[in-house]
Amino acid sequence: CIHATRISLSIGFVTTACSLLAGGILGAIAGFYGGFRDSVIMRLLDVISSMPSILLSLTIVAVLGTDIKNLMLAIMVSRTPAMARVVRSAVMTVVDTEYIEAAKAGGTKDVRIIIRHIIPNSIGPIMVQATMSVASMILQAASLSFLGLGIAPPTPEWGALVSSAREYLRTDTY
Repeated sequence: CIHATRISLSIGFVTTACSLLAGGILGAIAGFYGGFRDSVIMRLLDVISSMPSILLSLTIVAVLGTDIKNLMLAIMVSRTPAMARVVRSAVMTVVDTEYIEAAKAGGTKDVRIIIRHIIPNSIGPIMVQATMSVASMILQAASLSFLGLGIAPPTPEWGALVSSAREYLRTDTY
C-alpha cells in the first residue's frame, strides 16, 4: 500500500501540473484579451466540461489504451477546463488595474504583462485550486484503475489494490 502511494501521488502531481499549465495558458489568454478569443476558448472548454470527467477519462483511456501516460493525459484533459476557469477569473480581476494599464501604455508586450504582472498577482486562487485538485485527480486515477482502465496489474496503484482485494472485503474481519 505504501509503495502504491508513489504512483498515485506522482499521477496526482503530474496531472495537476499539466492541467494547470494548459488551463493556465488558455485561461490567461481568455481573461486578458476577452471578446472573441474569450468566447471561443470558453465555449470549447464548455464542450469538454459538459461531459462528466470520469466518463471523459474512461473514453480517452479506452480509445488510447491502458498506460500510465494515457491515464495521465485523460485525467489532464478532463480537469483542464476547471483550471482554465479559475485562471481566467483571477486574470480578469487583475487585468483592469492601473499598473496593467500603465504597462500597456508603456508599450510592454502582452506576454510580458501576463507573465510578469498578472500571473504573480493572481497566483493565490490558482494555487488553492491546484492544491485541491490533486486529491480529485488521485481519486479519478484510482477509479479508473479500479475499473481496469488504469495502471497494469503488476504495478501497485491504489485503485488496482482495492480492485484486487475486492473479493475479501465482505469476508475478512480484523
